[in-house]
Amino acid sequence: MNTLERLATLNRIRKFTYLMDSAFRVPIVGFRFGLDPIIGLVPGAGDLISTAFSAYLIYLAARFRLPPQIFRQMIFNVALEAVVGTVPLVGDLFDAFYKSNIRNLALLEKHLGIEDPETTEQINSVTTQTKEPAITIK
Repeated sequence: MNTLERLATLNRIRKFTYLMDSAFRVPIVGFRFGLDPIIGLVPGAGDLISTAFSAYLIYLAARFRLPPQIFRQMIFNVALEAVVGTVPLVGDLFDAFYKSNIRNLALLEKHLGIEDPETTEQINSVTTQTKEPAITIK
């Protein structure tokens, strides 16, 4: 995967992560949450759908040739959120606070900083141009 593809993939991961875990802000309190806990409110299928989105993000992250321990940690984060998320209401609150996708993005970015500082430098220069990622739905 060349640098441009890596940047595009990382930006796609960042946008989905933002959408799923921190797209909305509660006024006054400042707490951020995304679509993940909202989708999880749908009985049965909601948790399955949000887990599928998180699995897609892991699939995209796997393109960066992650070491097995990081890959396992990402899977654990999503699995924990999926299992606890099945508990009615409490699971949705857990989804809002745990934010497995943000945790996985942090793991990926840390890996990129260690493995490929040149790409991370380019990614940082591109993302500092915009404070919050623009979400476009096609």
